[in-house]
Amino acid sequence: MSIQHDQSQAARSGAAIGGDACSAAPWKASIVAELAEVVRNEAVNAEYRHLVVNCSEEAAAAQPGQFFQLLCPQPEGEQPFLRRPMSLYGADPDKRQVEFLYKVTGAGTRGLDMLKPGDGLDIMGPLGVGFTLDPSWRHIVAVGRGAGLATLAPLAKAAKANGTQVTAVFSARRPELLVSVDLFHRHGADVIAVTDSEATSGPANVERILRRHIAEGRCDAFFTCGSSRLMRVQQRLAREFRLPGQVAMEQQMACGIGLCYCCVRDFNVNGEIVNRRVCWNGPVFDLMEALP
Repeated sequence: MSIQHDQSQAARSGAAIGGDACSAAPWKASIVAELAEVVRNEAVNAEYRHLVVNCSEEAAAAQPGQFFQLLCPQPEGEQPFLRRPMSLYGADPDKRQVEFLYKVTGAGTRGLDMLKPGDGLDIMGPLGVGFTLDPSWRHIVAVGRGAGLATLAPLAKAAKANGTQVTAVFSARRPELLVSVDLFHRHGADVIAVTDSEATSGPANVERILRRHIAEGRCDAFFTCGSSRLMRVQQRLAREFRLPGQVAMEQQMACGIGLCYCCVRDFNVNGEIVNRRVCWNGPVFDLMEALP
């Protein structure tokens, strides 16, 4: 089932002036709801699991920063009614696959944990506004913590295709809970790990790392997800050095397509506080407009 489509400007113009319908560009879905097939669902560490599914061409065209709404299986004695939003961990248009990284925390993710290869999973997406890479950026810095490490993961592949070098500053409670490190390394990124257990994950130390990269000319833009404290550090540096930035916001969602207004957050736009729907206007926003 498709729920959204794209048309070329030429097609819209032709229809507006009474042009021949046969000359219009063919209709093409950009968001689909479909039954995907589970390829892999396995643990990557003590907290996170890696889910890979076969899907349609439209779903596999998902871009970094976008997300899907998953209709999770029902564990015995539980009934997760609403779909669960899940950020994209990877997309392979050639294999027609999408990947997710999730942590078992509630009824929905307990349902995902039940899935085995060959099982079906109802997915809807890709949804939302993703990250944007400027072709002129030679070096970007990605800062993430927790689930943000999964959301930032597709940037590694996209940046490599853009000719952009990436430094990733990844934060976790303990080294064994870090994820996406090998993925970023495979795409040529530099990874700096900071952890609570090693007393290196505090905002002051992360700021020192970021300032060093700025001074060395290795930060044309910031990308971040997963930590309000670290986001504020980047906002301060972005303002000081006039650097652009993007942040993927995390928020509870119900519909995922902007209808229910469940995911509204406040943003500071030119000094005015405005309300925006994270699922529809985001989840990726201008770094300087985001509020903790």
